[in-house]
Amino acid sequence: MAQTILHKAETRGHANHGWLSSYQSFSFANYYNPDRMQFGALRVLNDDTVDAGMGFGKHPHDNMEIISIPLEGDLEHKDSMNNVAVIKNGDIQAMSAGTGIYHSEYNNDRASQVKFLQIWIYPNKRNVEPRYDQLTLNLADRHNKLQQVLSPNPDDAGVWIHQDAWFHLGKFDKGIDTEYAIKKQGNGVYIFVLSGEVEINGQLLNTRDALGIWDTDRFKITALTDAEFLLIDVPMVF
Repeated sequence: MAQTILHKAETRGHANHGWLSSYQSFSFANYYNPDRMQFGALRVLNDDTVDAGMGFGKHPHDNMEIISIPLEGDLEHKDSMNNVAVIKNGDIQAMSAGTGIYHSEYNNDRASQVKFLQIWIYPNKRNVEPRYDQLTLNLADRHNKLQQVLSPNPDDAGVWIHQDAWFHLGKFDKGIDTEYAIKKQGNGVYIFVLSGEVEINGQLLNTRDALGIWDTDRFKITALTDAEFLLIDVPMVF
């Protein structure tokens, strides 16, 4: 029988640094909740808003797969691998920190905020050579269907990471439903609602709510209003 865990939007951690507002689905920095450490290999899901002209200075990472999904505005990225790039709504960025990287992220727009999801996944290989990947997605491919935006396979749709994980984005009109088949036995799925209302196996989810589901091989998701959501399919044991 399917197991589930519900994370309502208002139960997330929140940090307000003035220039940064960060809502944290799992323990992060000053937010600590022993019941919210991770969901399988999913370690961090931060819902961040960066003020105009502000950003994260150069800082290190290692042995983590780091994914950024911009929701609004443009975010400039620089790293120790000599990558300089701008990611915007419709893009997805993935980095394998591996043996270690430094990077910074800035909102160079002096008038508008940047909103993006910062996601960390534990890798299945340690101390790999650091790498950077960025892709502009076709937004039409998620209208009333699930668009794969990340996988473990460099030859598959979307970016790739060192983990048996798959991400899908959907933007569904009211009344549209679909069935999602979990990609690998032993994986679970963390569903994060970006906007609108959806129902999953009888559970109502509103904007920024999340539901983790595991011990099943498939589930149904129905848009009760126009809705947009992210599915994160990850190993529960790794």
